[in-house]
Amino acid sequence: MDSPQSGRSASPVSDWALDPTVTFLNHGSFGACMRAILEVQRGWRDKLEAQPVRFLARDLGELLDWSRSEIGAFVGADADDLALMTNATAGISTVLRSIPFERGAEILITDHVYSSTANAARFASATTGAKIVVARVPFPVQSSNQAFDAIMRAVTPGTKLAVIEHVTSPTALVLPIEELVPALAEKGVDVLVDGAHGPGMRRLRLAELAPAYYVGALHKWVCAPKGSAFLYVRRDRQAGVKPLAISSGGTDQRADRSRFRLDFDWTGTFDPSAWLTVPAAIDGLGEMMPGGWPAVLQANNRLALEARSMVADALRMLPPAPDEMIGSMASLRLPGGPWPREEAIRRVAMIDSAMRGRRFEVPLITWPSPWLVDWGYIPDSTQFEILVRLSAHAYNYGGQYERLASILPGFAGANRTAAAPD
Repeated sequence: MDSPQSGRSASPVSDWALDPTVTFLNHGSFGACMRAILEVQRGWRDKLEAQPVRFLARDLGELLDWSRSEIGAFVGADADDLALMTNATAGISTVLRSIPFERGAEILITDHVYSSTANAARFASATTGAKIVVARVPFPVQSSNQAFDAIMRAVTPGTKLAVIEHVTSPTALVLPIEELVPALAEKGVDVLVDGAHGPGMRRLRLAELAPAYYVGALHKWVCAPKGSAFLYVRRDRQAGVKPLAISSGGTDQRADRSRFRLDFDWTGTFDPSAWLTVPAAIDGLGEMMPGGWPAVLQANNRLALEARSMVADALRMLPPAPDEMIGSMASLRLPGGPWPREEAIRRVAMIDSAMRGRRFEVPLITWPSPWLVDWGYIPDSTQFEILVRLSAHAYNYGGQYERLASILPGFAGANRTAAAPD
């Protein structure tokens, strides 16, 4: 069995601010931060509080330029095409609130969409008269081609915007955005990529991919402090995108910055320390392994696949997706399902409580998302599965998943072998 000292973990738990008494297998929800990175953030806060006027009114512009430049180099984008955000949800809402949808125009989402993204799309629909169309992406899934085909089949002449996850939250699938973005563009459809899990999990070259919009969280897999994210807007779409909060940047007439820059760099008084700490997080994680970030991505992917195999064997369930659709997370179905909605929710609560009692932090997810029924996109008679989602990052190691595999079947009632996915 691996241990934190065996070399299997790229960074011991003691380097992180995590509670060492908890087996933390849920990096995907909110991320985690190294102690050294939090010290960097504390230094920025000390500078801010020592002279707030100088820091915010005189120095901040150049500091944000520097931070965006480092982030741009990391995600393969021109820094001037990035707006810093507090979280991915803010970026998603910024785009959906900026687009002047005509009544009847279609917003395409998938049934693997994150709940806050679905809510933002629903708000846009309610306020503009646009129509939401849901592409049903199969899960279990045999190949990325299946996902690609399911999304493209949902496109119609009325589709104005497609909101596509880079990595889905409930099912942890890496969707083929490299193929989807150009294919949708050929049909005249702009793409908003929900990349909350993209940076730090997948290699990004946004200038080459060139979606209309890409939103990425930096507090998750890059392990920057909470409150750090970005919105990439392709140059030809920037004039139409405005921040959720309109502040004094809107009347700044500086000629050395684009209107996009002026609008987004100052939206009111705030603590920018998380944004300014991102470069330290990029460097810190990149220096953790001799091969830099490519090695970190590869190691996390390898551990996620090993963890999935270990837990799947214990549950007597087959992995529901091919290896190439897995990044640093993997979701598995628990045996015994599907169940009626109320029973699935009851079981999730029961298993979650049992896991927390054993000091495991691992998400249990009702699948498909119940809001699909509430919104009328799937029948009331739908039966629901329960998913367990495993995350893998530098502080994790194989022994943690072995322990989970030893107790989860008892809570889940594993007593049969699942049929192969169709």
